[in-house]
Amino acid sequence: MDEAKPDSSAKGSLKDSSAEGSVKESNGVVPIDFSTFALSLGASALAHLGERMSADGVPTPVSLPLARQTIDLIALLEEKTAGNLSGEEERLMSQLLVELRMKYTAKCKETPGSNCE
Repeated sequence: MDEAKPDSSAKGSLKDSSAEGSVKESNGVVPIDFSTFALSLGASALAHLGERMSADGVPTPVSLPLARQTIDLIALLEEKTAGNLSGEEERLMSQLLVELRMKYTAKCKETPGSNCE
């Protein structure tokens, strides 16, 4: 049973680091985990699709090639991490890719002269 105590204290240290993350969060720094990383990539893809506002309130310019590259990067990440993600992380990746691919396809259809695949 003594061996279980270090494991539980190790889990406690993870909770402690999460608590530290909460403190950092209030200072504007978000703690990074896999979901945060994936969502950050998704936000980048949305920005390339013109779905985000810049700091001055102007929509970001559309860049279909960069949006496609970012979506492909997320798909690669999903493929390479298969079997190593929690169920919640797997659902996040799947839902993120479905949503981004639908938005990409819609943006391709509404953009004249786009060479989307």
